[in-house]
Amino acid sequence: MSGSMIQLQEQDVLLDLKARNKEGALKELAGVLHKHCPHLKIATLYQVLRDRELIGSTGVGNGVAIPHGKVEGLDRILLGFGRSRNGIGYESIDNQPVHLLVMILSPVQVIDEYLKTLAGISRLLKQPEKRRALRTTESPGEVIDIFQQAE
Repeated sequence: MSGSMIQLQEQDVLLDLKARNKEGALKELAGVLHKHCPHLKIATLYQVLRDRELIGSTGVGNGVAIPHGKVEGLDRILLGFGRSRNGIGYESIDNQPVHLLVMILSPVQVIDEYLKTLAGISRLLKQPEKRRALRTTESPGEVIDIFQQAE
């Protein structure tokens, strides 16, 4: 499992999201992941994520959101991490502001690895000590180390 979690790269870690709201945060992180798929439009990535939010907020509680979606024309799973120091209003299930966002974009045809990645990240972020570490670190490399512990 650990092999598939390691698609998080330092350039895809934003320790200080500028966005103040959900739309802005989704756009900001989609913009970061867009570097890996320049043949697609940022607007396309954003639309997929927004459509997913309409089904139900990906704000899972405890200050965490895991926006995700399947994108036509993507050739591999992309992961991005964003942290908001002030917190973002996200319509989370517990109505708490979101400080930690993990974005997962997946090719449409990839099912197993996508579900495993989503499950692994969900489990990791349910651990209070991992959330605390992600909220306090100042190093993108440390963020990646924490995610590599997801099994």
